[in-house]
Amino acid sequence: MMILSNRSHDRFATTRWSVVMHLAASPEAGAPDALAELAQRYWFPVYAYLRRCGHAPAVAQDIAGAFLQRLLRQFRGGSASTGHGHYRRFLLGELNTFLAGDWRETLDENTAVDLSPPTDLEERYRRELTDSASPDAAYQRSFALEVLARAFKRLRSEANKTGHLDMYEALAPYLGNDPPPGVLDALAPTLRSRPLALLVALKRLRQRFRELVGEELADTVTSAEELAAEQTALHTVLRGA
Repeated sequence: MMILSNRSHDRFATTRWSVVMHLAASPEAGAPDALAELAQRYWFPVYAYLRRCGHAPAVAQDIAGAFLQRLLRQFRGGSASTGHGHYRRFLLGELNTFLAGDWRETLDENTAVDLSPPTDLEERYRRELTDSASPDAAYQRSFALEVLARAFKRLRSEANKTGHLDMYEALAPYLGNDPPPGVLDALAPTLRSRPLALLVALKRLRQRFRELVGEELADTVTSAEELAAEQTALHTVLRGA
């Protein structure tokens, strides 16, 4: 597993979770909008938790939607609490509070459509969470996988914009592990490059990927200390510790 970058993030005041934390006490537009984007990004961990709790796919999706909509309404009304720290912990804490209450009554509530579930939730759940871990472990792992997935998506988009999509797709399988001997030599003619140039390109992709992972995590915290803790947590989860 790759080591995440310890690159400093100086502008935590403008991360989405910072905006949520700073504006949570009042119904200003900034906090709900920032939270809505975070909620849309992290549907999968909520869904994975609910599935591992034993809910069927359709039910888990309905509960996740009702929970996230309720959370947004609380922020719009200025009644939400953000005392759980960084976003990963906050989201799970609020989800457990929601499940401990009369959550079944919220499934039939007529709410505005602020969020739409990703189309691949169950597919990802079956593909990425194949073990029998606890709901909490499934949540932590799926949150980490979502961070990586978003970083991969951004890295691919950048490669496409700069006209290097073919090279990215050829080298992407080796972002986390060194390519076997001879692989870069075999790829070089197809990519109209040299093995040494491909090795340099792979190192740059890895560096940029680490930066993007750091940026994704930074958007869920409010300080450099929290970012470092989230990087450590991500490592721990992905290593199966």
